[in-house]
Amino acid sequence: MMRHEEQSLSRTNKSLPEKGVAAGTEAEGKSAYVPGGTLVLAATPIGNVGDASTRLAALLESADLVAAEDTRRLYDLANRLGVRVSGRVVAYHDHNEDHMADPILDQVSDGACALVVSDAGMPTINDPGMSIVRQAIKRGIPVTCAPGPSAVLDALALSGLPTDRFCYEGFLPRRHSERLRHLRSLRNEPRTMVFYETTHRIDQAMEDLEEVFGADRPVALCRELTKDHEQVRRGTLAQIVESLTQDPPRGEMVLVVAGADPDQVRAESPEVLSDQALAVLAKRRADEEGIRIKDAIARVVAEHPLPDGSLPNRKKVYAATLDDRQEN
Repeated sequence: MMRHEEQSLSRTNKSLPEKGVAAGTEAEGKSAYVPGGTLVLAATPIGNVGDASTRLAALLESADLVAAEDTRRLYDLANRLGVRVSGRVVAYHDHNEDHMADPILDQVSDGACALVVSDAGMPTINDPGMSIVRQAIKRGIPVTCAPGPSAVLDALALSGLPTDRFCYEGFLPRRHSERLRHLRSLRNEPRTMVFYETTHRIDQAMEDLEEVFGADRPVALCRELTKDHEQVRRGTLAQIVESLTQDPPRGEMVLVVAGADPDQVRAESPEVLSDQALAVLAKRRADEEGIRIKDAIARVVAEHPLPDGSLPNRKKVYAATLDDRQEN
């Protein structure tokens, strides 16, 4: 399948006339081209326009169709790069990407080159694009990328944390309970983890990370990457949480969190206890601490999360305590 796609792409690459040459390439004796009959995902600068590639400039200037997350930002970028967008421009964002995919791909099937760009970074990475990529694959239409800036990779490289194995988790859930559940499911993740977070949720997110992962887990908070005020704060979760109070960060942020220590993973691999086993623990807790059985159940359940981060059903555990009383 991969060979077939590569051959299809190479067959449709077409040289452009002189107007398709990107700014600055003529002096180097290089000709630019766009692949006809192909969908192209292109990365745009995440803060510093100087990071835009020559290939991006050529595609913006010569693609037959440009699908942009924000058309105003697209034209602003083109102006900064000194190129003119000659193809048709359409808005392609979270609210319309599903129904826009096929009309765009119909033109690609007729031989057009369609360029997909987001406001910053690579389309599909927390940005529109996944829908049209899946539909293109389904329809057998070639898809390629014009790589470029990436906040995920920049933050990972700057963090000083292991990069040989990592996972990208995107934005954490907004609701506190859902965020805790998600983080509990990652507590024993051995790979370095990368998260996005917003200014107005960073405090709560960091506090939840500290609660679930522990105060001593290494972390890097990266903000305003590639911009004039770029900053990377490195330390433990406790240290970074404290720094948020002293110097609240602004701008777009990427969190890079160290994976769990292998010894910790082995020691803390969750044992999935049955409702009956949890009922026994709860009864013992109630007797030892002199608390109500329902309060004891709540504590025991919180201490034994399931592998997916959710908590055992307290009603079922309570029912198990009642069954145990009847048997005795």
